[in-house]
Amino acid sequence: MPVERLTAEDRVMIWADRIWPQDIGALAILEGAISIEAVKAVVAARLEGVPRFRQVLRVPDRRLGGPYWTDDPAFDLDHHLRTVALPAQADEATLLTAVEALRRTRLDPARPLWEMWLLTGLPAGRTGLFVRTHHSIADGIAGVATLASFLDTEPDSTPAGEAVWQPAPGPTEAELAADARTRRRAARQGRLSSIVHPIASTRRMTRALPALHELFAEPSIPATALDRRVGAARHFATVRTRLDVVKAIARADGAKVNDVFLAAISGGLRRLFAARGERPPEITRAYVPVSLRQGRYAGARGNSIAEMVVPLPTGVADPLTALSAIGVETAKRKARARPSVGGLPTHGLAGLVMLKLIDRQHVNVATADLPGPPVPLYLAGARLAELFPIIPLIGNVPLGIGAISYAGAFDIGIVADPETVPDIDAMAAGVSETLAALERSVRAAA
Repeated sequence: MPVERLTAEDRVMIWADRIWPQDIGALAILEGAISIEAVKAVVAARLEGVPRFRQVLRVPDRRLGGPYWTDDPAFDLDHHLRTVALPAQADEATLLTAVEALRRTRLDPARPLWEMWLLTGLPAGRTGLFVRTHHSIADGIAGVATLASFLDTEPDSTPAGEAVWQPAPGPTEAELAADARTRRRAARQGRLSSIVHPIASTRRMTRALPALHELFAEPSIPATALDRRVGAARHFATVRTRLDVVKAIARADGAKVNDVFLAAISGGLRRLFAARGERPPEITRAYVPVSLRQGRYAGARGNSIAEMVVPLPTGVADPLTALSAIGVETAKRKARARPSVGGLPTHGLAGLVMLKLIDRQHVNVATADLPGPPVPLYLAGARLAELFPIIPLIGNVPLGIGAISYAGAFDIGIVADPETVPDIDAMAAGVSETLAALERSVRAAA
């Protein structure tokens, strides 16, 4: 069997995880009570389509190559599916606090890097579902595809029985050494090809220069109170709106759905600074992931992304004016060829230099706008009513804001470092108010 090494993109997530936990996740709200046994039956029946959920990550001696995936010989579903009983009629604040407590415990590196938690005790018989996987397994797109593989389009779907599974033996030291030699040889040939074909190599580099300049060399902007190294704790907030509302705003301005999302974030930042009695900066920068995947996202695995930096006009009070400015900026930046994050240096002196360049940019917000299933889905017969993404934080980026379109909703999950952003509710209120103001402006102009 071939050795399944981590890709360069996936290894970036392991590199960052040494300091900042790189888990991606989602909080779902299910309609009705649901038992952990029923969820286990569904997950067990679908694991064949999600092989990483039964594999562990091994890091061998350097001479044997990079990290690789191998079947967990002691895989036990009970280690990954659990229940937390919340107080009866628990409100959303209690739910979010419980999710933060679960998130703070690191995923066990000796086991497959994922968990599902049922959180019982919500009003109206609802149940919370907190799902998290390590970023080395999936980016946002692949994470949505992975979650969807355990869901059904009908409430009465009966999962097939659990398939008989036997873990495959891991590679031997000799097999790892041979695979490492083959990969090193291929890397040398790739470098030699670049030397032999300098014109093509130069063209590729030239095409990528504007995007690299955007990431590392744009003019510095003044630091704000948000420029602080991220700590270990997190807290969460949610914002709810409808996809048709967001699309109507986008159409009226000739913008994209993601532009409306970024404009809402810009407005939220204005409200955050105002709540602190501070003058909003003219510009606040945000990371916006760009998917490098081609075609359909179903069955997506691993990471295939580039990063785009977008300036948010937080100094602009009118949300429509801000939206127009963001639309112009993102259109220009999306046209640039972008190298995968896997091409960025992460080790040695080059890795330290990259960290310094990233810090210099004063990027305060990480974002993710994810396309979800357009129709209602069910887990073990319970309808998935709401879905909020939870994205990781890194470096000097104390705010992460993700959105997902699902069954007509456009729900937003906000995660923040509580030491830098203790007033996360002001941010959430600002996002909600900006979306409402944009909707009113569009209706007034219609």
